[in-house]
Amino acid sequence: MNPARSLQTEVSTPEDFGVEFARAADGTAVARIGDLVFAMVPAGRGQYLLASAWHVSRPLTVLKRDDFYSHHGSVADEAAFRDRMIEQADHCRELGLLSRKIVRVTCSTPWGPSQGATVYADGMVSHMTAGHGGFQLSSARNAKVHPTLRAEGGWYEEDAAWAIVALTFPDLFTAYERKCADKTIRDRWPDAWEAIFGRSLAPGESYEKDAQAFAREHVEDWIVISALRSERHPGMTEVIATVGGKRGDHVDERRFLVPSDEYAVGRFGFVIDEAKYAAYDGPPSFAGWRGRVA
Repeated sequence: MNPARSLQTEVSTPEDFGVEFARAADGTAVARIGDLVFAMVPAGRGQYLLASAWHVSRPLTVLKRDDFYSHHGSVADEAAFRDRMIEQADHCRELGLLSRKIVRVTCSTPWGPSQGATVYADGMVSHMTAGHGGFQLSSARNAKVHPTLRAEGGWYEEDAAWAIVALTFPDLFTAYERKCADKTIRDRWPDAWEAIFGRSLAPGESYEKDAQAFAREHVEDWIVISALRSERHPGMTEVIATVGGKRGDHVDERRFLVPSDEYAVGRFGFVIDEAKYAAYDGPPSFAGWRGRVA
């Protein structure tokens, strides 16, 4: 989702903005930035989520997990949490310097009737609807979008295409928004990014390019498409795999047993090492297992 939308109606930004750090009542790392409070919430297995709440006036030291209700992805550790909060404070400060205006307009969008809008500049409006939203660009502004990314009609939805708008008009977005937009373009439209910036993306710089490379490398390998803890073999995970990870009614499927402590999905799937994991034809743990397709 467009990070601008997630914060633009919630943040009031004093001219001199800072971050207040503390420990919540349960020891959780927390921070306050203006009207927003944030927490580094444990998510199990050494993972943490960044959570927030709005208009919480109580001292940070008395807050608890239940006080936080919005989530903004993962955060690696406390150092990353502090860095993210400093970045957030800078983002809020920059928002206060932009000339965005929240208005109500009556119009239709590709996602339904507009229920509220933010004018970023002449010819650039971000609409919110009951279930979705996105940017509307005037013809003049849309003509400035790179041809490989330009949407006919000038509508750019908020989940990913908003980044195209930010990439095209960087002066109307904060540094944090520009960073998010750049990553979104690299992940979703790597070919367009490379055409615009004149260089190839290296491994690790684009989710889509990495996924394509993974698919090419493992096109003939068995890749897990479903997994369950085995009912009959303690400590093992029973998996269903297909060649190349393909799915469909006429795709050959095989089952394997993998030690549970070795089963880690990874970014694009778990590849079966046939020299290590033998095919399993015993009683299935999967309901409705249909067996191999001839």
